[in-house]
Amino acid sequence: MRHFAGIPGHVAVKWRESGLPKKEVVMNSLRKVLVGAALLIAAASLLVVPQFAASVSQQMPGMDHSAQAGSEPTPAFHAQPPQGALPATMEASLFPDVQTFNAYVVAGRVKKVLYQQPCYCHCDRSQGHGSLLDCFVSRHGAGCDICQKEDFFAYEQTHRGKTPAQIREAIIRGDWQKEDLTKYAKNYLPPQNSPAK
Repeated sequence: MRHFAGIPGHVAVKWRESGLPKKEVVMNSLRKVLVGAALLIAAASLLVVPQFAASVSQQMPGMDHSAQAGSEPTPAFHAQPPQGALPATMEASLFPDVQTFNAYVVAGRVKKVLYQQPCYCHCDRSQGHGSLLDCFVSRHGAGCDICQKEDFFAYEQTHRGKTPAQIREAIIRGDWQKEDLTKYAKNYLPPQNSPAK
């Protein structure tokens, strides 16, 4: 602090231009480094923690899931046909992808069957779904090959005369995994006159 001529020291004060003392500069730098490190550790921990929507036993494309049926509990399904009206599946035209479009069209045609089927992507655990139908009442089925394979499998088995209980047994055995999705990825829609079973 310097005093100027004729002005008391408490009125005229000239601040040092050197900025903060060296110790404060070091502390501020250290604080920034520690905060940055904490953020990096937090971000890395999010990569280690499983995603909410994934279960430990979730199936991944390309993996062998044949031993799965006996080693884990069956996902949620309804053992009996629905007593009342079922919710509508999402409108297929919302999905520009041909396979996804076809999956939602098919799901709308076999709602009562899908209501009685488990879904092996385990969305019952991660999203509270009560059956395979719930995957197509929401957008979930659009991004899940497991749901789509089971959907097309149930549709085809229905048209072969299988009951929902027989289809469920086959899904639990893992027969849906053999479903070829390529035929549904073309510009093909199943016949429009198929009944909603």
